[in-house]
Amino acid sequence: MTALAEKRTAGTKRTVGRRTGIRPRAVAVGLIAVLGTFVVSVFSLGTGDFAIAPADVMTALFGDGNPAHEFIIEELRLPRLVTALAVGAALAAGGAVFQSLVRNPLGSPDMLGVSNGASTAALAVIILGGTSTQLSIAAVAGGLTATLLIQLIAGRALHGFRFILVGIGMAAILTGISSYLLTRGVQMENARALLWLTGSLDGRDWEQARPMLLVLAVVLPFLLLACGPGLRMLEMGDDSASALGVPVPLLRNGALLAAALLVSFAAASAGPVNFVALIAPHLAKRLTRAPGPNLLPSIAVGALLLTGADFAAQHLLEDRALPVGVVTGLVGGGYLIWLLTTERRAGRI
Repeated sequence: MTALAEKRTAGTKRTVGRRTGIRPRAVAVGLIAVLGTFVVSVFSLGTGDFAIAPADVMTALFGDGNPAHEFIIEELRLPRLVTALAVGAALAAGGAVFQSLVRNPLGSPDMLGVSNGASTAALAVIILGGTSTQLSIAAVAGGLTATLLIQLIAGRALHGFRFILVGIGMAAILTGISSYLLTRGVQMENARALLWLTGSLDGRDWEQARPMLLVLAVVLPFLLLACGPGLRMLEMGDDSASALGVPVPLLRNGALLAAALLVSFAAASAGPVNFVALIAPHLAKRLTRAPGPNLLPSIAVGALLLTGADFAAQHLLEDRALPVGVVTGLVGGGYLIWLLTTERRAGRI
């Protein structure tokens, strides 16, 4: 009787989830990721050359703390943390949309040329001695231009191998251009360029945080409300989605442009931080076991990944802080190797 009751309970939960659109497992994954991000954020704000206790961090955030604590947290540490949260969320959302559109778990903007477009344009500005504002504008323009070129060359085949192959080819071309630009710069410019290409949150202030927050406030509601349901239906195929009333070409173009905008602004704020856009959506889908792009869980996991990676980057070495891209590269590369190994053992590749 107990086993029968458990089966009935599970069936009831699945039925309620289908009717309401709420999946308890996805909600749990999102809440755990948000809680983990909150804990990491408090410790990140409290650690450094001037240590602050977690309770004092909370007090300072609500404006009732020591004036010295408030200045250190709000002016020196909070902008970096907010930038990390926003960039992680943007990369995860962009990666989830790309993977859903191309129907491939490896369809990340890191590998399909979008991040390379932002990097190449920003690198050109650095070599020419441009300002930080010009670098940010160039990165956004480069990422969007690369996306439009890939879409133009690939045509309507956003879900096929043609789009992936065109994206990989575009990434290779842009990487070659970036390598050439590095040979034209002087020592100081190349050092700045290499640090930016690695992905770093050092020295980030509200100048980088505010544009990211504004873009997230505009683009994320569009993705969640206008594109999310349609992207789930697209997993059934174009014909089925069209039969259900989904404007497939319009949905694809809108979602692709929104995702490219998020990834480009993320690159403008922190450089091309690798693997977050690839890992966060994949990890969220494995944890939630739910169909569709899993946008909200992916966003929560992406914010946790980048804030955790930045915290580790600041404290792994005693004498210096690492660029956050080094940590995400190590973690992301290890995760990708583990994933390919397990998929091979399971006979799926």
